[in-house]
Amino acid sequence: MSMVVWVMMGIAIWHFAVFVPDRFWGGIVGAFLVAVVGSAVFGFVVSGFTIPGRDETDLLSAFVAIPGTVIALAISWWWGNKYDEHRPEVI
Repeated sequence: MSMVVWVMMGIAIWHFAVFVPDRFWGGIVGAFLVAVVGSAVFGFVVSGFTIPGRDETDLLSAFVAIPGTVIALAISWWWGNKYDEHRPEVI
């Protein structure tokens, strides 16, 4: 159950990607995938490489995914900004 919470929090944080210039690696779809994977992996690592069940999931489980999502989106934005040569210039 915690995996669902982590992924949903990753998607929620991904929605704030519209406030930065679209220079993510893979565009907005790439940012979506990176946010989902980043939140799931970070939550999995913080939980001790286990996925807590329904009885062990609480409000704190949602906050665990936030740093992973933000770190993954920041890396994706940095990578896309630095190495994507075929993107149009954003005003």
